[in-house]
Amino acid sequence: MAFEVVVVGCSWGGLAALQALLAPLPRSFRAAVAIAQHRGAESTDGMMAALLGIQTTLPVEEAEDKLEIMPGRVYLAPPDYHLLVEPDSFALSVDERVQSSRPSIDVLFESAADALGERAIAVVLTGANADGAAGVVAIKQRGGMTLAQDPASAERPEMPAAAIATGAVDRVLSLAGLASVLAERCARTHAGGASAA
Repeated sequence: MAFEVVVVGCSWGGLAALQALLAPLPRSFRAAVAIAQHRGAESTDGMMAALLGIQTTLPVEEAEDKLEIMPGRVYLAPPDYHLLVEPDSFALSVDERVQSSRPSIDVLFESAADALGERAIAVVLTGANADGAAGVVAIKQRGGMTLAQDPASAERPEMPAAAIATGAVDRVLSLAGLASVLAERCARTHAGGASAA
């Protein structure tokens, strides 16, 4: 069974964590990565994508409404929009804030659970509230994989700790460990179908 989308949530300290998570991913990475990071509506368009793009060989862009989901690409929720995963594309929403946040990690994760079920992986990184905990439960209930950053290694431990407290997290790892698991589970095949492991 192939994983198609990795959904990632973070807040306080998220940029550095995302850089460390994405940097080791190989060019053969076969899942799309969709990221919801709490950031202000005034955030400069494109700046985060540019900063992450320096650290990874995967293309990075801000998601747009109805944008087709392509493997091996990194998509960011735009400032002040919820990002939702649909079966083949993304959707953007300006619905009410969840956990005081838009984009909401729970909204991203729950939409991925509904659209893709066991073909989704959820990753909760550093952050200062409980956003993502409900979403992790949704992914787990639909048969997907759930991962969390070790709170001891997080700039702010509250977010991964809240996810872990649900009992729905499969593995708790350092950023390097998370990247290794993602590479193993999502980079096994490439064009031609041969194993990349």
